[in-house]
Amino acid sequence: MKSNVAVMADEDTVIGFRLGGIKEGYPVKNMEEAGKVLEDLINKDFSVIITTEKIGIEFRDTINKLTNERALPMVIEIPDKSGSIKRESDPMSELIKRVIGVEMVK
Repeated sequence: MKSNVAVMADEDTVIGFRLGGIKEGYPVKNMEEAGKVLEDLINKDFSVIITTEKIGIEFRDTINKLTNERALPMVIEIPDKSGSIKRESDPMSELIKRVIGVEMVK
């Protein structure tokens, strides 16, 4: 597997990451389009897929199934331009716990 990073999010977020040097940016306009793009990215050889929390919540089952079956690609959820979403559990903390076996304490 290559060591590639892809960003799938709203256009503003993708542009920000492209300015930061991420070449593989996939802007999506709605959740239907996001589902198709996520499926395509999973089937390509990406090591990391960065997406927004809103997309992550919408496709939680798909992301959980993917991350439970294999280590890569890692799906990292970030806040979008409207800010962070309150959640019971943090997917990043869960990922760290699963990968290194240690729970991060806040």
